[in-house]
Amino acid sequence: NLGTCGAKQGRGRLARPRTCRAQVGRLPPRFAFSAFGRRGGHHHRMSKGNPNPPPPRQLPPSPRRAAHRNPKPRPEPSGTFPPVPPMAPPPSMAAAHDRDDPSLRLRRAPAADGVYGEANPQEQPQRQHEMPCYRASAPAHRRVKESPLSSDAIFRQSHAGLLNLCIVVLIAVNSRLIIENLMKYGLLIRAGFWFSARSLGDWPLLMCCLTLPIFPLAALMTEKWAQRKLIRDHVSILLHIIITTTVLIYPVVVILKCESAVLSGFVLMFIASITWLKLVSFAHTNYDIRVLSQSIEKGATHGSSIDEENIKGPTINSVVYFMLAPTLCYQPSYPRTAFIRKGWVTRQLLKCVVFTGLMGFIIEQYINPIVQNSKHPLKGNFLDAIERVLKLSVPTLYVWLCMFYSFFHLWLNILAELLRFGDREFYKDWWNAKTVEEYWRMWNMPVHKWIVRHIYFPCIRNGLSKGCAILIAFLVSAVFHELCIAVPCHIFKLWAFSGIMLQIPLLFLTKYLQDKFKNTMVGNMIFWFFFSIVGQPMCVLLYYHDVMNRQAQTNG
Repeated sequence: NLGTCGAKQGRGRLARPRTCRAQVGRLPPRFAFSAFGRRGGHHHRMSKGNPNPPPPRQLPPSPRRAAHRNPKPRPEPSGTFPPVPPMAPPPSMAAAHDRDDPSLRLRRAPAADGVYGEANPQEQPQRQHEMPCYRASAPAHRRVKESPLSSDAIFRQSHAGLLNLCIVVLIAVNSRLIIENLMKYGLLIRAGFWFSARSLGDWPLLMCCLTLPIFPLAALMTEKWAQRKLIRDHVSILLHIIITTTVLIYPVVVILKCESAVLSGFVLMFIASITWLKLVSFAHTNYDIRVLSQSIEKGATHGSSIDEENIKGPTINSVVYFMLAPTLCYQPSYPRTAFIRKGWVTRQLLKCVVFTGLMGFIIEQYINPIVQNSKHPLKGNFLDAIERVLKLSVPTLYVWLCMFYSFFHLWLNILAELLRFGDREFYKDWWNAKTVEEYWRMWNMPVHKWIVRHIYFPCIRNGLSKGCAILIAFLVSAVFHELCIAVPCHIFKLWAFSGIMLQIPLLFLTKYLQDKFKNTMVGNMIFWFFFSIVGQPMCVLLYYHDVMNRQAQTNG
């Protein structure tokens, strides 16, 4: 039995129980080494309390024994403990010593009769660097294990190698498709679809774009008058409604009156839509600031809810910075960075040029031939329409990814760096979205923040339900998608509007499937199927054939 050792009486405190050399000497050699270390060193110090310790057992010399000794003195234990029962050393400690000292591992190799003995010291130098030899009777299967690709262990394994394989296969397949396309069609890059001969003469669209800054100045003057109480609040609201309505109607009329290129009209409508969103945020935010300042003056609201800078009102500098900044939500000041990284901006500009060119190459070389050789998806054979949609899904997905990376990552970060704009969360990991709702909340953060700030929460504060607020938010989004696509194409069949509004039942469907399967992978695959396989290719086919039919009728 193991007893107490190394304890001194009379110090008024108890020490941890220690095992003395006498107790170690009663254990087998295997346990004497692995559980409590090699003999000597601290075991000699621990045996001070034993008046008659047994003589230490001599061991063959080991070249690493001196390295494991602890030369630092240890404090003397005090107090007494009751005798502890015999305890087998943990096998993990033995395994640790086996790994640390190859010489000890060789000494504890089992003999032929299964008893652990000591190896011949003369053979130790030759066997020290050899791999450990195991008997044929040693068990090869020691515990329960799962296959790496089983359902219980697949998510605990690293699949980096499979990801590399997918990348290699993707590069090989797309390289073959590029070579096949060039051999079949040749180089089809042309500017006629985007810029016609009259595109440079689209001076009405250019003049309209150059006159858009008049509307932010008019909104600033309206806020100045309202702040000085020259006009009442309802008058300022009416003026803001007139300004924001005009900023949309004016470009629409100009585009419809001119037979301009599709890209020119899209750029103008895109800039006009951004201006409208910024002006609405500017008017709404300043109105809320005026209401809060009036509440502070009356003592109804604590002054800490609004700072002094907001009470001063907007300035020309704040308005100009807001109209140029990569945000749609107005506030008097923004978080700013310390300096501009010019080298970083140059690299991002080069990337933006490369990805924009890649996007144009895919459109001209792949998407145009596919849609030109297809029929209208609602008038031809159903199987032919499915085949065209599936064939068109991959290049449209590539174009979408290039557009996202070029605009949301490269261009917005370039603009933020030049303006030292600090908050650069322009998107989140929308590619991991499990439902349509998560996708719309993560892929376009400037628009999402604008909708939450100026549509969703105002609807909730006015007593509307959450579902009604979501419906209004999707309605506004659908209207602007229709304006940005239908007006430049001169096609008003509500394809874009219907596509956005159909997201509402799809939102509840994907949420139901996610709650039913309880699997993030299933929800993410459903999202990618509806997003890249069904939605975008169908919209491209519908608008392309309508545009071609309109051009044929105009030329005829």
